[in-house]
Amino acid sequence: MHLKKPSNSDNSRQADIVPLKDGIKALLKAYRLQGKLNEVFVVSSWERIMGKAVALKTQEIYISNGKLFVRLNSAPLKHELVMAKTRVMELINDEVGETVIKEVIFL
Repeated sequence: MHLKKPSNSDNSRQADIVPLKDGIKALLKAYRLQGKLNEVFVVSSWERIMGKAVALKTQEIYISNGKLFVRLNSAPLKHELVMAKTRVMELINDEVGETVIKEVIFL
């Protein structure tokens, strides 16, 4: 009985192995989906980022062209958040880990 030594083709397959995390990042980049994924993350994380009190008074939240639009049902809260617009933007971008939101507009 004769055992065959691993050929170089087996070693080349090892070189082609990419960690799943890196593969997903490459796919998101190739299909230009990372930006959209970050936007979805911001919208879904609104309550966690801003807190339950703000989330309860939020009627609608969406992102368009790097601008976060937030419709609130409380005039005093809207006024308070308008005054803290820069801080809100920083909190959101820090949560994502990159600049996703360039402007916040309270409606």
